[in-house]
Amino acid sequence: MKHRLTITTALLLLLQATPPVFGQGAGIEWDILNQEIAELYRARRYDRAVVVGNKALEVAEKSVGPNHPSVAASLNNLAFLYETQGQYAQAEPLYKRSLMIREKALGPDHPDVAGSLSNLALLYKTQGQYADAEPLYKRSLTIREKALGVMHRDVATSLNNLGALYDSQGQYAQAEPLHKRALAIRETVLGPDHPSVAASLNNLASLYVDQGRYAQAEPLHKRARAIWEKALGPEHPNVATSLNNLALLYKTQGQYAEAESLYKSSLMIREKALGPDHPDVAGSLSNLAALYRATEREEEAETLEQRANRILAIQR
Repeated sequence: MKHRLTITTALLLLLQATPPVFGQGAGIEWDILNQEIAELYRARRYDRAVVVGNKALEVAEKSVGPNHPSVAASLNNLAFLYETQGQYAQAEPLYKRSLMIREKALGPDHPDVAGSLSNLALLYKTQGQYADAEPLYKRSLTIREKALGVMHRDVATSLNNLGALYDSQGQYAQAEPLHKRALAIRETVLGPDHPSVAASLNNLASLYVDQGRYAQAEPLHKRARAIWEKALGPEHPNVATSLNNLALLYKTQGQYAEAESLYKSSLMIREKALGPDHPDVAGSLSNLAALYRATEREEEAETLEQRANRILAIQR
């Protein structure tokens, strides 16, 4: 399992659009509730965050009316919380209502509309509804290019997200120029050592791995790792993602010793940074188990797979 980064939130994986809005002007009570939602989200207390999110929505509707951008922000936040838990049926109508409010209140070409389009597109992409996601991502990109200019960082985000959509469908020829353009914008606007540059490098490298272009992928993965280690620290989850993806590159080429060391380092970082029961920990365990099976260490592989399955069962 490799990880591409799609932009949705300040946290990793992200394949993938616009962060939840925590504070946009529907009164002090609303602001306080939004801060509580943010804290609960960071603590992964999603059920409680949904309760507070519904309260924030109620406060906003009462304070500024049902068609105000602040209500759209609350709807977006609540939808995101449902999406985080895999409750897609609950998230979709909230994202759609948020989009409609923003189109009516702000105009169809406002950057916030682009954000709503990206969020809804990611929801569809996550469920494999690629045909529904593509026109939304394209419209979001068009809005951002027109409203913000072709070299804006949000344009790079839209390019990244559309590229990731094509990646998911094996449409590598369409994806590659989008990832390259996103990388060029980020290097120019943010500087060559910015974490977002590392995200673009990671995604482009993963695209090359999928096509068997290992010699092109390796230096990109290594540069992404170096940027993230310097900018975020060696024990950040993004570093674990980079180590995971570099390990996959080596495993694919039969370089099992190199891959094993990196997979183990990625697992240790994720356990420490995210906790022992996080889904990304399960991903690391599964990857290491696959390596053990490839090297005929069946008993060790089975132990890791059982632990990964227990983690995933908890998440359900």
